[in-house]
Amino acid sequence: MFLYKKFTTLILAVLITFPAHAEMTYEAIANQAILDKAEKYLNSMTTLKAHFVQVSSTGETSEGDLYIQRPGKLRLEYAPPTPVLIVSNGHTMVYYDSKLKQVSHVKLDSTPAYILVQKNMSFSSEKIRITKVHRQPGAIEISLTYAEEENLGEITLVFSEEPFVLRQWKVLDIQGITTSVGLFEIETGMKLDSELFKFKDPRREELRLRK
Repeated sequence: MFLYKKFTTLILAVLITFPAHAEMTYEAIANQAILDKAEKYLNSMTTLKAHFVQVSSTGETSEGDLYIQRPGKLRLEYAPPTPVLIVSNGHTMVYYDSKLKQVSHVKLDSTPAYILVQKNMSFSSEKIRITKVHRQPGAIEISLTYAEEENLGEITLVFSEEPFVLRQWKVLDIQGITTSVGLFEIETGMKLDSELFKFKDPRREELRLRK
């Protein structure tokens, strides 16, 4: 009788735990399929042009035009009244504030934008930690952090399912502020003027005119 009860308990334990284990396995497989699809999409993208709308959880909004040429090149051209221009030439990202007349230079691979323009995007890289893969009706979200760049916070890429296209990215910084950038009027595969990715410091032109 004791052996029968022990055997029955064992069978019940297996029946109770197996579905949960199977569900986790199926979820892991489904998540990997999503990551593979997103990775393939990003690596196959050569150029992209879109209008963007940027919204911060602090209530600030702005918009402008985005240009990407992989690998490495990016231009975020904000529309007035936002006095900002961001340009990457493949190695360095330049942030220009025309109101303050200030120019800042940072390494491209230390910015959230690097995930969009790096030469070989890999979600399995040791430098990347996937924090969440979330599917909702018509959209997929992939959230990640950079192991060596904790100050970048958490980055979330949002794709539409059909067709599978990057529609938005969000950055949750270490201060808890979320900045969302939505893409509209998306075009890909076109030839872009190389001058878009060269920063010409307006301050030099102003200085020349004063002489």
